Amino acid sequence: MTGGQKKNADNHPVVGAREHTVDQWFGNTLSQSRDAVAEEVAVALVYNGVSHAVMMASPSDLSAFAKGFSLTEGVVDKLDEIYGIEVNHRDDGIELAIEVSSQRFMALKHKRRHLAGRTGCGICGAESLQQLQSAFAVNTACFTIEHQVIDDASVALEQHQPLQALTGAVHGAVWCDSQGEVIGACEDVGRHNALDKLIGSLYQTTVFQQPGFLVISSRASYEIIQKAAKAGIAMVVAVSAPTSLAITMAEQAGITLIGFSREGRHVVYSHKQRVN
Repeated sequence: MTGGQKKNADNHPVVGAREHTVDQWFGNTLSQSRDAVAEEVAVALVYNGVSHAVMMASPSDLSAFAKGFSLTEGVVDKLDEIYGIEVNHRDDGIELAIEVSSQRFMALKHKRRHLAGRTGCGICGAESLQQLQSAFAVNTACFTIEHQVIDDASVALEQHQPLQALTGAVHGAVWCDSQGEVIGACEDVGRHNALDKLIGSLYQTTVFQQPGFLVISSRASYEIIQKAAKAGIAMVVAVSAPTSLAITMAEQAGITLIGFSREGRHVVYSHKQRVN
């Protein structure tokens, strides 16, 4: 990997960014400069010694990523089924060695055997659309968030994305309380990874069961809604558009889905009773 690791104003390394020497054409002039570039590395999730998935991700908050991924992908149902996480840096990437309970590992092996040799996409091992639709509990949380609070939080999102400000190449996931105060924020080159990191870092605090909302710096796809549903999140705010399947899943999961959340505007697609 060329270039050195980017440092912040205090001369401390910024995890997830590296400097590269580049030629820059600007104002009809060619010059050489240093550019901060987001790191993207292969991260292998290995459960009880067996490799399960390789994700392209930012090399930060990796223990939180392991926890969040394990929860939202159904490898475990609760964090106490994870006995240990080791982050191993290798020449070709990073390995997350995750030890889970024998019961969850047996279930994971059964799922892997079931998927072996199948064609088509398949969504998280679901056998049918009906199984996909019933794979999450319906969220019945009863609270309301003001439209202005959502607007303010969306406008302030970039303030909680230092890596994005530095590189312009990563997504953010932020959890806000009912007044729009930021409780936690995570970044990653992948929007799903950023959400997994956020869920993994906050899940044990039970904040997702309290009035509040998720803000993501991307479109709202079905994967985002599925992960939010499994974490017990009742409101998802996206700065870009939702997909039709995301809207359908949000309606079925009891999730308030808001898209196109920009300064002075947003669109409520499902369960509008939580917004006033």
